[in-house]
Amino acid sequence: QVQLVESGGGLVQPGGSLKLSCAASGFTFSRFTMRWYRQAPGKERELVADMLLVGGRRNYAGSVKGRFTISRDNAKNMLYLQMNSLKPEDTAVYYCNAIYGSLVYWGQGTQVTVSS
Repeated sequence: QVQLVESGGGLVQPGGSLKLSCAASGFTFSRFTMRWYRQAPGKERELVADMLLVGGRRNYAGSVKGRFTISRDNAKNMLYLQMNSLKPEDTAVYYCNAIYGSLVYWGQGTQVTVSS
């Protein structure tokens, strides 16, 4: 059974940090391109960051570049998103996503709220 389980979300003050984790199971994690998406209330889901399998190149949305860092641990089947200098506009549900060809998996999401 394929599972992507996000954790680490919560309420944080502006300027604070959070580290999201995504635990993967039920598929060959190392073969999948992994991504983080987010969806704010009333907005479309947007790609936040991804990490290419070949070369390990990381790509970020312009709004988070320099503040967020995506990483993965293939030995542990884990994906991470370190979020620093958080802003109120980062408030959203964050989703872990796995892609390999036509196979696409999603987690259930974790809420991140940035507010004073």
